[in-house]
Amino acid sequence: MSLAAALVLYAVIWFLCLFIMLPIRIKTQNESGRITPGTPPSAPTDPMLKAKLKWTTLMAAVIWLPIVIIIASGIISVADIDIFGRWGDGQYG
Repeated sequence: MSLAAALVLYAVIWFLCLFIMLPIRIKTQNESGRITPGTPPSAPTDPMLKAKLKWTTLMAAVIWLPIVIIIASGIISVADIDIFGRWGDGQYG
């Protein structure tokens, strides 16, 4: 696995974790009873972005590291997950 592929994999996992984390523990303006003029009532009062970004980075690293180890060591290759038999010539693994 190249460095660029590892970084792209981390970025994909990071954004996936971020999109999972964003709606967690959100309190809307409507729920708090204080609606700022010009914003929708469903807007969050305190999105806690710094904490969510820190947790996202930690979770992404914990998920990314075993995946990189598995791919780099060759435990699982593309040929192993080829269910249609298209890559059996060894070209991709």
